[in-house]
Amino acid sequence: MAQRYDPQGIEQKWQARWEADRLYHAPDFDPQPKFYFLTMYPYPSGDLHIGHWYAMSPSDAAARFRRMQGYNVMFPIGFDAFGLPAENAAIQHGIHPYTWTMDNIEGMRRQLRSMGAMWDWEREVVTCDPDYYTWNQWFFLKMYERGLAYRALAPVDWCPQDNTTLAREQVVGENRVCERCGTPVIKKNLKQWFLKITAYADELLDFSRIDWPERVQVLQANWIGKSVGVEFALPVKGHAGKSFAVFTTRPDTAYGMTFAVLAPEHPLVDELTAPDRQHEVEAYKYKAARASDIERLSTEKDRDGVFIGAYAVNPLNDEPVPIFVADYVLLTYGTGAIQGVPAHDQRDFEFARKYGLPIRVVVAPPGWRGEELTQAYLAEGTMVNSGPSDGLPSPQGWQRIADEMERRGFGRQKVNYRLHDWLISRQRYWGTPIPIVYCKTCGTVPVPHADLPVLLPMDAEFRPTGESPLRYHDGFRKVRCPQCGGEDAERETDTMDTFIDSSWYQYRYLSPHDGERPFDPQAGRYWLPVDQYTGGIEHAVMHLLYTRFWTKVMRDLGLVDFAEPMVRLYNQGIVLGPDGQRMSKSRGNVVDPDEQVRQYGTDTVRGYLMFMRPWDEGGPWDPKGIEGVHRWLHRVWTVVTEPAPAAGRAAGEAATEREVRHRAHATIKRVTEDLEQFRFNTAIAALMEFTNFLQGVKATGGQGVKAMAGQEVKGTPAASGKVWDEAVQALLLMLAPLVPHIAEELWTQTGRPYSIHQQAWPKYDAGLARAEMVTLVIQVNGKVRDRVQVRADISEADAKRLALESEKVGKFLDGRPVAEVIVVPGRLVNVVVR
Repeated sequence: MAQRYDPQGIEQKWQARWEADRLYHAPDFDPQPKFYFLTMYPYPSGDLHIGHWYAMSPSDAAARFRRMQGYNVMFPIGFDAFGLPAENAAIQHGIHPYTWTMDNIEGMRRQLRSMGAMWDWEREVVTCDPDYYTWNQWFFLKMYERGLAYRALAPVDWCPQDNTTLAREQVVGENRVCERCGTPVIKKNLKQWFLKITAYADELLDFSRIDWPERVQVLQANWIGKSVGVEFALPVKGHAGKSFAVFTTRPDTAYGMTFAVLAPEHPLVDELTAPDRQHEVEAYKYKAARASDIERLSTEKDRDGVFIGAYAVNPLNDEPVPIFVADYVLLTYGTGAIQGVPAHDQRDFEFARKYGLPIRVVVAPPGWRGEELTQAYLAEGTMVNSGPSDGLPSPQGWQRIADEMERRGFGRQKVNYRLHDWLISRQRYWGTPIPIVYCKTCGTVPVPHADLPVLLPMDAEFRPTGESPLRYHDGFRKVRCPQCGGEDAERETDTMDTFIDSSWYQYRYLSPHDGERPFDPQAGRYWLPVDQYTGGIEHAVMHLLYTRFWTKVMRDLGLVDFAEPMVRLYNQGIVLGPDGQRMSKSRGNVVDPDEQVRQYGTDTVRGYLMFMRPWDEGGPWDPKGIEGVHRWLHRVWTVVTEPAPAAGRAAGEAATEREVRHRAHATIKRVTEDLEQFRFNTAIAALMEFTNFLQGVKATGGQGVKAMAGQEVKGTPAASGKVWDEAVQALLLMLAPLVPHIAEELWTQTGRPYSIHQQAWPKYDAGLARAEMVTLVIQVNGKVRDRVQVRADISEADAKRLALESEKVGKFLDGRPVAEVIVVPGRLVNVVVR
C-alpha cells in the first residue's frame, strides 16, 4: 500500500476515471427507484466561489448517500447564462456577451469538476443556448394563447441622460443615481410584458403537497398577501362621472374617512389637480419618481403628501373629503388609491396629524368617552359615528357596512392580493427575445411556433449608455408581419427576465438536446417531480415562487400531472469571511476555493465545509478548522494503510471484538440518521470519533479500548482479521459520500472491487449498535463529581445506589441529608442535598 496521503495526486486520477467510465450518468427507466436531486445552478460569473462549494458539496454528499441507498439518482448541473453582467462586459471591454459567458462557463466547468461531485454532465443545460431559450419562447406563446401573457404600462427606473432603463443594481447611492453617469434616476411608465401569476395566487398559498421550510412558506404567503375586504368607488366632487376605486380590509372604519390619497403615478392625478396646485403636485411627483418602493413604504420615512385641490365624496354619508397625492400609496398595489381613516390606521394617523386633518373615531376602544386618541386604535371595539351601525360590535359592523355598500351598488366584497403580475420585460440585449411582432395593420402578432427561435443577432453594437442594441438593429427589428405579410412590422425589442430561465430548467435536464419539445414526456413520467431541491433562502419570493407558478401552468397545458415542482426543499446557510463578515473583495476576506484545493485537496475542503457548522446556519471560515479536517483525513489514511501489530490471539480479544463491532454499528446508525437530516457536521464528528477509536485500538494493542469498554483487555485485539476488516469497510463506505476521493483510493488499495461509489450503504444491527456499557455521570447539586462505567441497562435503583456509595460523592455530601436523587436513565444521576 501507498504510505503517504497525496490528495492532489489521487483526486485528479479518480475524477478522470469516473468521468471516463460515465460513473455518474443516471439512465432513464432504470429498475431501481428514482431520486431526482437538484441544487441551484450557478451564474457563470467567471469564478466558482466558496459559497458555491458550500451549497454544492453537501448537496453532492446527500445525492451520493441516496445512490448508495439503492436509488437511481440524477444529479445534473448547468448554467444560468443570461444576465446583465455579460452585457456590462460587452460595454466596458468590447467582449460580446456570448463570448464572455462561454469563456466563463469553460473555466467554471473545470472548477466544478475539481469538486469531485457526481454531476451528470451529459444532461448539462446552458440557458443562453438557442436550444434552451427556444422553449422559453414556446412557453411564452402558450401563455399568450391562454391569456396569461399580456402587455400593459408599468414604471421602470429611467436615466434621462442616457435615455435608457436601468436594472435595480444600476441605481446606486442614497440619492438614487445612474451608476454610469451619476444622473438622478426617475420612474417612467413604459408598455411592458407581464405573466399573470395572480391567476394562481390562491393555489400558490397551498403548501400542503410540499415539504418546504416553514420560513419559505411564510415569506411566500406574505409576498402573495391575501386580504379580504371591500372595493368601492369614491365619486369626485365637481367632476361628473369621475370616480376612483379604493380597497379596504376595514369597511367597519369607512365612516371615519376624512381624506383620500392617490398614488403619484395614478392616471387621475393630472386630470383632477387644480391649476393653482399643479406646480407643487408636479414637484412632488418628480420626487416620488426618484424613490424606490422600499423607500416609499419604509416605516422610518416621514409621511408627506400634497393636496391636489379636489375632493372625493364618501358615498356612505355624502361627506366631501380632500384628495392628496402621497408616495406611501403605490399604483402597483391594490387600486393605487386609499381611504384615509386616521383613527384606525397608524400611517393615516401620522399623515392627518401633519396636515391638520380630522381624526374621527368610528370603532371605540373599551371605555372610550370621546377623548382624543394619541395613536391609531387598531383592535376590535364598538361602532360609533357610523350611522345605522352604531352600537354594534365592530366585526358585525364590518359585515353590515360591507353588505350596505353592495346593496347600494357602489362596492363589492372581494379578495385582494399584494402579489402583482410578473413583469418580464427587460430593456436589454442579453436575454431571451420576446416572440412578438407589432404590425401597423394587424396590431400585436405572436411569432408562429414554426418560426421559433427568434434568435439574438450576434452582430449587435453595444453603446456606452447601456441602451439595448436591439432597438437600433434594423436586421433584427424590421420584419415582415407573420399574419398579413406586410413589410412595415417590427419585432419586440425587450427580452425576458432571466428568472424565466430558472423557472423550468429542472425539466430540460431530462432531455437537454430534444428539438421537438421542452422535455421528453416519458422521461418526465419516470423522473418528475424533483425529489430534493437545495439552495439559498434568498430565492424564496422570486425563483422559488416563479417555478411553482410555472409548474402549475405546465399542468394546465397538459405537460405534467402534478402541481408542485419540488417535493422537498432545504435551504443552506452562508459562508462568511474569517472576520465574520460577508465575503467581498473590498474587505479582503474572500476565501479562494482553488487555492484551498491546491493546499489541502478537494476532500479536505469538502469535509471542512460540512463539518464547520450546521449546514442551514453557515458561519465564518476558520483556517484552523480546515487544518483539523486535513489532519483527520491523514489519520484515516494511517488507520487503513498501516499494518496492525502482529501477535497471537489473546484471551481478552473477544471483548475487544465486541467493542469494535458495537462502535462500527453505532457509528453507522448515527451517520445514517444524520445524513437523512442533512446533519453533515455531526456525521463527520461521529466518523472522527470512530477513526480515533480504531487508531487507538491499533496503536495500543487493545489497551486503548480498556477505558472505553469498561473491561480488562489483554493481548492483541481484532486489529487484523475479519472484525477489523468489517470496521475498515464500514468506515470507508461511510466516508464515500462525504470525501469521495480518499474513500475510493483506500477502497482500491485494500483490494476491494471498483468502485466504492457503486456499493450499498452499510446497514447496522440495532442490537450491536446499543452500548453494553455506558459512562454514568454523577452530580451533586448539578455539579459533576464522578463518572463510572455501568451496564447500559442498569436499573434506576442500582444507579441511585452506585451514586450514593461513590467515595467521591461522599466527600461532597458531608453528612448533609439527601433531599432527592434524580436519575436520567443511562446518562446521569443528580444527588440533591440541602
